Amino acid sequence: MSITEAARGRAAALAAFVTVVSVCAGDAIARSFPFGPRTRAVNDLGNQFVPYHARLWDLLHGRADGGVLVNWQSGYGTSFLPDVGTYVSSPFALLVGLFPRDEIDLAVYVITLLKTAVAAAAMSVLLLALRRAGGDAPWWAAGVLGASYALCGWAVTEAVYNPMWMDGLIAFPLLCLVGEWARTGRRRVLGPLVVALAWTANFYTAYMATLGAALVLLLRLLTADGPAPVRERLGALLRAAGTTVLGIGLAAPLLAVVFMGSRHAYPGWTREFAPSDWPDVFARALPATYSFFTPAGFVGAGTLVLAGSLVFHRAAPRRERWAWTLLAVAVAVSMQWGPTHLVWHVFATPNGSPYRQTFVLAGVLVITAWVSLSYGWPGRRALLGGTAVVALLSAGAATSPRITSWTYPLVVAGVAATAGAVLL
Repeated sequence: MSITEAARGRAAALAAFVTVVSVCAGDAIARSFPFGPRTRAVNDLGNQFVPYHARLWDLLHGRADGGVLVNWQSGYGTSFLPDVGTYVSSPFALLVGLFPRDEIDLAVYVITLLKTAVAAAAMSVLLLALRRAGGDAPWWAAGVLGASYALCGWAVTEAVYNPMWMDGLIAFPLLCLVGEWARTGRRRVLGPLVVALAWTANFYTAYMATLGAALVLLLRLLTADGPAPVRERLGALLRAAGTTVLGIGLAAPLLAVVFMGSRHAYPGWTREFAPSDWPDVFARALPATYSFFTPAGFVGAGTLVLAGSLVFHRAAPRRERWAWTLLAVAVAVSMQWGPTHLVWHVFATPNGSPYRQTFVLAGVLVITAWVSLSYGWPGRRALLGGTAVVALLSAGAATSPRITSWTYPLVVAGVAATAGAVLL
């Protein structure tokens, strides 16, 4: 095993370990299932997703009334294949068959936890793949930032109750890796298979992850080292587009069923998008805040400091410093503007949370923090700049009712710990 492969393995293992321990510790402190009496089976999780997994268990064990095409256990019978493609087409869903029939709640919890760990590992592998030649960022920093991505506010407060959204959390770093393969002309067979797997697991969040990965690839091409010819960059874009189209084509048999099922489904509510107040948006980038209708962009105070430090990091090229910073700002602003909101959500404002693409913002912030580290540990100037960015976010959130008594003490503690660790 080469040094690079060994480093990737260690980083992925560290990211997964930190993520699993953190999620389980949080649930234990909250006395939430399976560590306490408080149930997780609320709203859609209890009324739809757990029953769908129970239905899948019955199919896997040959105890279902009907089959994949028709579900006779719902009303007077209904088509089940579109529900399979929407809710339980993830490869992780098959693990439900390993649990007893009366432990479906536990099975869904374990599957969700496993998806979170895999997302952390995938992000850590992506970060090491993005490391420039001669970069100084250590493998363990990639592991910590990978865990920061998987433990973002969106994952632990919203997606945790929507297990299929967790597939999008995994898809974003994987699709960014596919973009890197297309940029360098490598792994032309594996690339379409990864795209197909992402779109089969959950097409909705895979669509958002694909948009985010496309933005990351464009930025990588624009900030590439050396005078790369325009023809070479266009070739990379064409390879990426071809890989994506081929992967989606491989997933088309399932996607077509879901699309036709959605066309014939009973129409749902029509909602108009109303952007959140900016103080609430800033507040959700801080710890100990919650609101279902605001973007849960928190990725940890340390990650925010490092991401904010990039624009002040003199060792990094100016073009790269500003490009990644502007991309993070642009993604955040796009969530608040009606036309781009519709683009993120397949041109339909969803019922429920209107910020389901927030995991892409979390991923971009983590990558920005990694780019800063890849040019060496931030000096005092860069560290002060990153701290100032977090201070401005905190000041902008001061009037938000989402702020709790824990928010600012945790921000100060996180910034102090990060600054102390970097200086040491």
